[in-house]
Amino acid sequence: MAALFGPAGNSESFTKMGYKHSLDVPEYLVRMGLDAFEYQCGRGVNIGLDKAAELGKKARDKNIQLSLHAPYYISMSSVEEEKRLNSINYILASASAVNAMGGDRIVVHTGSCGKISREEALSLATHTMHLALDALDNAGLSHIHICPETMGKVNQLGTLDEVMELCLIDERLIPCIDFGHLNARDQGVIRGYDDFAFILDTIENKLGLDRLKIFHSHFSKIEYSAGGEKRHLTFEDTVYGPDFEPLMELVYKKQLSPTFICESAGTQAEDSKAMKDYYCSL
Repeated sequence: MAALFGPAGNSESFTKMGYKHSLDVPEYLVRMGLDAFEYQCGRGVNIGLDKAAELGKKARDKNIQLSLHAPYYISMSSVEEEKRLNSINYILASASAVNAMGGDRIVVHTGSCGKISREEALSLATHTMHLALDALDNAGLSHIHICPETMGKVNQLGTLDEVMELCLIDERLIPCIDFGHLNARDQGVIRGYDDFAFILDTIENKLGLDRLKIFHSHFSKIEYSAGGEKRHLTFEDTVYGPDFEPLMELVYKKQLSPTFICESAGTQAEDSKAMKDYYCSL
């Protein structure tokens, strides 16, 4: 298996090329030379199961792998029990939608620390994750992987170590490593090959080689300030990182097969193709 590449949502070129509907996405991705797509439900799971199934069939026909980004307002670490329980419902809805699409991964933001300590926030998120896994089991969706994401703002739950701790709960949990987020929250810490190697080694040491081989990833260049992530950029930016080339070299060298979802601002399909082209050139 090789790494897969695709965008988060649609680039500006999607409509410029004459496409209008989400069901056109698979055809568009084939034209762009890509093989993955992350359906965006950040503001709610608003796709019906029939339409999700139709999208899934079109994607399978074009050999496109689908994943889904769960709502942004999920907060597994909230001090309010109602918000944590609601988060489980949003995870269930996301899992149902991606299942109808024929996909098996949902990306989840686990929440923020707010006024509590990081340790307390992680403890709450851990408990909520256990409940979410039980809910998936009870709904017949135990095959759906929850992918907790590394986050870009300093006050958010989602350092590399925190995501590793959450993924230790169950082998079904696959980390979503957002390299732009990690770089932004630590003020440009990813400068080259060795920094990427440290992240991949951490995944392998904490979760094992099997999950390292298939990790999920978001990638983009991100502007940051003292609080971390500020805004997503495109690969044309030369001020902020990280650069993708050393990571592609590592993935090729280690014979990994992750899914790379690009979140560039408006050029996510084009930048995905740049990543894929470099990876394939190796």
